[in-house]
Amino acid sequence: MANILVHTANESVTLTAQALGRLLDRGDGDAALLYLALLRRHGTVPPRSLAGELRWDRPRIEAAENTLRELGLVAPEAVLEPAEQKPEYQSADIIQRLTQEAEFAGLTAEVERRLGKKLTTPETGALLGLYDYLGLPADVIYLLVCHCAERVARRYGEGRRPTLRQIEKEGYAWARQGIDNQAAASEYLRKYAERQGMLPQYMRVLGLGDRLPAASEERYLNAWQEMGFPPEAVALAYDKTVLKCHELKWPYCNGILKRWHEAGLHTLSEIEERDRPAVRQQTASAGRDMGWMREYIQRRDEGV
Repeated sequence: MANILVHTANESVTLTAQALGRLLDRGDGDAALLYLALLRRHGTVPPRSLAGELRWDRPRIEAAENTLRELGLVAPEAVLEPAEQKPEYQSADIIQRLTQEAEFAGLTAEVERRLGKKLTTPETGALLGLYDYLGLPADVIYLLVCHCAERVARRYGEGRRPTLRQIEKEGYAWARQGIDNQAAASEYLRKYAERQGMLPQYMRVLGLGDRLPAASEERYLNAWQEMGFPPEAVALAYDKTVLKCHELKWPYCNGILKRWHEAGLHTLSEIEERDRPAVRQQTASAGRDMGWMREYIQRRDEGV
């Protein structure tokens, strides 16, 4: 990962005269403290990932980061999508947030009820990262937890529950997609439910019966749905795959569908009508041959 800091000629925690002058002129203590924390990490972590270390909430660390960016001490490229290196919240930080922020305390209690367990300190820290670092609203986080719980229960049985690591990973995926309000979350869950409802049809046309798809199989099926292929088009791709490979080869079948997608062919009628290059070439060639023959006969009869 490229360095976050612009001025990193001195790899120690000693400030350069230029950086010190800019910070003193601005007079922003938070910005100066964040700059020191970044220097200690050699400028290789996103500023917001230091929220837990500094015991700051999201608005405070974002304000300090913006100041550093205005001063030219943090590169503009540092403003990226949520980093995989989340803040490291200490036990004291978590206890303070639970006792002082009713919304987060209420969210934690609801998540514990939904998962049927008491969250450990690291698990509560992961939840705090979604709430504080990613800035997801409490109602969106609860929808996220319910979504993960239902997905795990459907795949592994009612007694199984998702881990906070699984929930956290899905939360980062939501943040990258901009799912940060209830309307966006509801729309995502609606489309997800539609795709899930169609999976049995796709599994049957692939000759896989009524079993649930494996995780890797589900990724293919979801991708094909997002491309816009109905089950009957996938059935045709499956038939071509078996004809060539003598069995279902997911990558080969996927290659056929990707080629059709790139050509703008999605329905069965579109594919059958337009995906016949060999036949078209033969027809065109035959037409040219017949035209030449007709012209030859005409010229012969006219004695030319």
